[in-house]
Amino acid sequence: MDKAQKNQEIAELKDKFSQTNFFYICDASSLTVEKINAFRRLCFSKGVEYRVAKNTLIQKALEQVGPGYTSVFPLLHGVTGVMFSAEGSVPAKILKEFRVKNDKPILKGAFIDGDTFVGDNQIAVLAALKSKNELIGDIIALLQSPAKNVISALQSNAGNKIAGLVKALEDRAA
Repeated sequence: MDKAQKNQEIAELKDKFSQTNFFYICDASSLTVEKINAFRRLCFSKGVEYRVAKNTLIQKALEQVGPGYTSVFPLLHGVTGVMFSAEGSVPAKILKEFRVKNDKPILKGAFIDGDTFVGDNQIAVLAALKSKNELIGDIIALLQSPAKNVISALQSNAGNKIAGLVKALEDRAA
């Protein structure tokens, strides 16, 4: 790989890292070509890009993106594959699903919204993360619950008494 190719690879990686707040670093070194292709297909079907790159090029691209990535640098050793995703938990779910039948890829670490998760033992924690839309849905459900309680109370027998009382007061005022 000559200098121009390295610079092009660094530029492409920099674009990827700057466009996403979620990426996973893993090691799939001992997988056969057939298994790595199956893993790539699984990633593609779930909207995750998997790409293998040299550690020094990854580090240079991260340095160009900004200073917040120094916690990732110790993870850059051996064979390194990077999974880029629009959601934080999707790559962990892919790894979990693929590892039902395989022992690799091993998760070296993940970078999610400024936090670094190190080690293969973090897959369960990362897979349980909720997406932004799921969190918004939970908040809306919590906000709607008091209104639902009031409506259900008004529709019950006690609600009929309250409604009758309000109707009697309204008739008396008229």
